[in-house]
Amino acid sequence: MVRFGYCCISLGINEGVRKAQQVSVNRGMVKRTFDSKGLPYASQLALSNLRDTLRVIDWNISRGIMVYRFSSDSMPWMTHYRIEDLPDYPAIAMTLRSIGDRVLTSGMRVSFHPGPYCVLASENPSVVDKTVDELDKHAHLMDMMGLPATHMYPINIHIGSTKPTRDIAAARFCENFWRLGESCRARLTVENDDAPGQYSVLMLRSMVHDRIKVPIVADTLHHACFPDGQTWAEALFMAASTWTVRPVTHHSSSRKIHEDPASRPEAHADYLYEAFDHCGLEVDVELECKQKDLAALRYVSEFVRP
Repeated sequence: MVRFGYCCISLGINEGVRKAQQVSVNRGMVKRTFDSKGLPYASQLALSNLRDTLRVIDWNISRGIMVYRFSSDSMPWMTHYRIEDLPDYPAIAMTLRSIGDRVLTSGMRVSFHPGPYCVLASENPSVVDKTVDELDKHAHLMDMMGLPATHMYPINIHIGSTKPTRDIAAARFCENFWRLGESCRARLTVENDDAPGQYSVLMLRSMVHDRIKVPIVADTLHHACFPDGQTWAEALFMAASTWTVRPVTHHSSSRKIHEDPASRPEAHADYLYEAFDHCGLEVDVELECKQKDLAALRYVSEFVRP
């Protein structure tokens, strides 16, 4: 069985809803506002985001969507404070636990995918310090949800650097991996890239997994842009072999090919135009598409047999 889901923002839940009443999991603010309004406002936004995340989880369950990526923007400016210091911490902790309870009772597969500024392989010690802090805080949120610290609930990142060489950067990634807390190390996964100057599934296997046993998330569009001599089946089987639980994969269509010839080849399309080739494996698939749950539901209706 292959399960499909989407990332972060539900569009369907807001259809026909007035803007002031719409659900949002990523309310934020610029740094200037954070500096002026501080923890009380950050706390207010975080609580609103998490309460709406719970509503999105229920929306997904009611529509049979059992794979979902949490928004890393649910806690605005998270690196600038301890979650426990937020004024609304009791309500935040309760809401996080409710999210986790709903995930566990439903069997939903959830994950995080922190942004490109999380570079564990950076040459800059300050960047690495901030990355360790942010990744550990993502793991702490999952711990507060009561989700087991395993790759069933992954935190997925890219290597993010090839300086001064790819081999040295990958080795630095593996070294800095041990700076992460135990919960984060137990959840961390790495994803193949879309550029020949970065990391393929083949490279991640030898440079990362073989050293520190971090599983590989195989991405179809990234592989299409940078196959590194492997077929998709070879890459998927290799990535899947690095997991001790059901693998997570990514699938998207190229916006350039299907919707806008002026776009970059690696840009995600609004919808999905090719069926995901699971090669006979049981995997969970995060559909990366601009139309989010609307595209995911259309994909299932078009490509998944009842």
